[in-house]
Amino acid sequence: MDDEVVQRVFHEGGRDYFQQQPSTSSSSSSILQSLPLHVSFDHGYYLLVKSIQELREKKDGLVTVGIGGPSGSGKTSLTEKVASVIGCTVISMENYRDGVDEGNDVDSIDFDTLIKNLEDLTKGNDTSIPEFDYQQKRRVGYKAIKSPSSVVVIVDGTYALHAKLRSLLDIRVAVVGGVHFSLLSKVRYDIGDSCSLDYLIDSIFPLFRKHIEPDLHHAQIRINNSFVSSFREAVYKVKCRSKSSDGHSGSAFQGNEAQTDNFIEMYLRPPSASEEARINDWIKVRQSGIRYYLSLGDQRIVDKNFIIRPKAEFEVGRMTLGGLLALGYIVVVSYKRASTTVNNGKVSMSFETIDVLGETFMVMRGTNRKTVGTEALRMGINGPWITKSYLEMILERKGVPRLSTPPLVSNTTVPGSQETMIAAPKPIRVTPNLVTGLDDLPQPWTRSPTKSKMEPVVAEWHFISSDSSLPDNSVLDFSHEATTDPSSFRDSVRLAPMPDSFDLDRGLLLAVQAIQALLENKGVPVIVGIGGPSGSGKTSLAHKMANIIGCEVVSLESYYKQVKDFKYDDFSALDLSLLSKNIDDIRNGQRTKVPIFDLESGARSGFKELEVSEDCGVIIFEGIYALHPDIRISLDLWIAVVGGVHSHLISRVQRDKSRVGCFISQNEIMMTVFPMFQQLIEPHLVHAHLKIRNDFDPVLSPESSLFVLKSNKKVAYQDIVAILDSAKFCSSVQKFIDIYIRLPGIPSNGQLRDSDCIRVRICEGRFALLIREPIKEGNFIIQPKVDFDIGISTVAGLLNLGYQAVAYIEASAFIYQDGKILIEVDHLQDVPGPYIQIKGVNKDAVAAAGSMLKLDGSYTTKSYLEIILERLPAIERTSGGIHSQQSARLLEIVEFIQSQGCSSASESSSSRVVSPIEGVIEEMQSRIRRLERWLAINTVLWTFLMSALVGYSLYQRKRQ
Repeated sequence: MDDEVVQRVFHEGGRDYFQQQPSTSSSSSSILQSLPLHVSFDHGYYLLVKSIQELREKKDGLVTVGIGGPSGSGKTSLTEKVASVIGCTVISMENYRDGVDEGNDVDSIDFDTLIKNLEDLTKGNDTSIPEFDYQQKRRVGYKAIKSPSSVVVIVDGTYALHAKLRSLLDIRVAVVGGVHFSLLSKVRYDIGDSCSLDYLIDSIFPLFRKHIEPDLHHAQIRINNSFVSSFREAVYKVKCRSKSSDGHSGSAFQGNEAQTDNFIEMYLRPPSASEEARINDWIKVRQSGIRYYLSLGDQRIVDKNFIIRPKAEFEVGRMTLGGLLALGYIVVVSYKRASTTVNNGKVSMSFETIDVLGETFMVMRGTNRKTVGTEALRMGINGPWITKSYLEMILERKGVPRLSTPPLVSNTTVPGSQETMIAAPKPIRVTPNLVTGLDDLPQPWTRSPTKSKMEPVVAEWHFISSDSSLPDNSVLDFSHEATTDPSSFRDSVRLAPMPDSFDLDRGLLLAVQAIQALLENKGVPVIVGIGGPSGSGKTSLAHKMANIIGCEVVSLESYYKQVKDFKYDDFSALDLSLLSKNIDDIRNGQRTKVPIFDLESGARSGFKELEVSEDCGVIIFEGIYALHPDIRISLDLWIAVVGGVHSHLISRVQRDKSRVGCFISQNEIMMTVFPMFQQLIEPHLVHAHLKIRNDFDPVLSPESSLFVLKSNKKVAYQDIVAILDSAKFCSSVQKFIDIYIRLPGIPSNGQLRDSDCIRVRICEGRFALLIREPIKEGNFIIQPKVDFDIGISTVAGLLNLGYQAVAYIEASAFIYQDGKILIEVDHLQDVPGPYIQIKGVNKDAVAAAGSMLKLDGSYTTKSYLEIILERLPAIERTSGGIHSQQSARLLEIVEFIQSQGCSSASESSSSRVVSPIEGVIEEMQSRIRRLERWLAINTVLWTFLMSALVGYSLYQRKRQ
């Protein structure tokens, strides 16, 4: 859902609430109006949290939520993320199986017990929910749930929106997509267009169209989950052979409980693919008890001794495996893996025995590459390391048995006519551009993937010649690479650009693979440039790549000679000669000194020594001008990133403009808000080897949550220091100014709200934006981890589009942190006491820190804007709600921004605080425009209705 719909739903009362009538029934009707549009996963998460919060305020008693959808769509992941923010009770429908091992068969669900549990909780009674054991394949007991232990209950399951449950649910959420769509797309890609989409759905998900899909249309919030796997939260592991199954576990993980698991893992080769087909094209299925987990292709990165994997497995039903086999997929390799795992809180150590290989392997896993390496060294484990997968090791062995006739796993049979149809499917790999994307077909939202076409699971990088005597884009053969001179060979080839653009997750994988291809074929060093507009996500991408590869990131902002008047997008301010010297030194394997730039003073403050070792061999330069011709000529890999807050700001401006009755094109906004982008940045991005479109919204996404507790209770400095890790303790002081800008005419009921404003923070010589109000839940404020830097020209552009400064806050912040917890003490101007903020990515750790500082009971979720406005006497407010003593200072800053950031602007009056009469006139004009649009809509609807009545009358006359 775009921002306009989010605004309509939450800030304009888009949902229709009504007063519920007393009822003797134990169930209550939903009080939410169904939304006609489907939304992304991040927007759906945001909508669901806001909906629950809104319902708690407007409805007495328990709030019940049902989250349904097909296997692998991501509904359980959504449930977990919502539960991490909102205190609630989660009821998994998988515990309501009656013991029948038939996957997702609706007849295997004990609805009677589930309904009784929900009715008990709704009435305020305690209840007992069943517990199902997947290894024993039966119900093993019950778990007591006390009411009211939570005012929110979430039912998570494939049939959570079933007709038997819908009347008990206040909020109904449908989730489609994920591996459900990806698997459909891959199968379509593998077997071609020899069978219809409906037939594929019935084969892979035989229960979907009949028992699942019809219920999804009753959802109020409809989520289309395009997320499949991501290296944003990668898992790093090292692997070596072990002579015993508990060789190191006793001493290294003493006192930690071991967990034992047994799996069956199998790899399915697509029909029509040869024996030599790339294993990246195979489908992996892992069976644990009666659960099946599926992953598409071998999505992993091997770097040095590390195997780096994304979260790539998704649970599917048993019938899905049977459907794939019926479609012609062949089980090429199958083996049993017995695993004993111990976790010490930092890393986990597993001893895995593979029956086919007859060997046991020690595998150490963790989410931080350095931690995994450090723990391995600390325990004296030094390899020899193995980076091959178990599948690769099995295929290298001779005489490994292959299953040609796997056991029957589905009772469904394929009609004979259709068996003939798919016996020899037509391959479509040869001409992938001719594939018709599933979303190009006239399909409902429940079965239409979001991507326009199915791309190969893992794309391939190719090299082309830089020799002008060869044809353009000639793909080179490296079979005789050894006979050529390495230096001349390095200069004679370059990467062939990818023809398409990719999302952030896929782009991250391809970027790392491109670096590996360059290291393998051209040697060290590999110098990478990441360019794009401010707020597009290039800095975030650079650091995620660096975490995977283990290299340094250098910001081009360090090369500013001097910055005047906050102009950080001035290309002429870059010290290109020093940058060129640094790159030459790196290219020649020499140490070099890179500059250090002080953002607050706007001048260079020193140098630091940098060396790219042969062990790493990679360096990343990132900045808005990283792909400028004068810079990219010295780089090996060019990556362009667009989107992010850059795109979200444009959408926000369009939304605000439409709310006041003004329609403006994206191009007009772009030219005004990002004037340097189209002139000096965008022309260079088209030359990138890899183009990434960043649709990630860190404000909405649960993947970017920073939990904050705020209090105005006084805390002593020594108490703050006492709860932080002294070994990692550091402190700093910042001064910041927050300016809130808003379009006049936005309906506000006479109140100034954060949601109607865009916050511009000026801190350490930089401008940062917050374009959406963060989520507030209980005592917590959930906000993005980072601010989004913009240039002064962007702020000036917003002012020239009509935004007006309506509030001003000046403060100083004393910051103390230890890497896990950040404590910020803010002193607001004209506010008597300081406010303390405790921030962290771990909600429990933040809560514990607050308790140790004895802040419980003193928290507030009010923004500083709300706090300032509450303290302003009405007699001292201007028409914009600014303290009379601050008006002059605010006007001075705004005029400076507009004069420096956009000197060519013709209208400077738009930056001033408006008079009351001007505001009234603009608001009246916007109301008139909205009435005119409403009148036009009514006219069209009335004409349509009258035409229908006339047509119906003529039809009746003919029948008589």
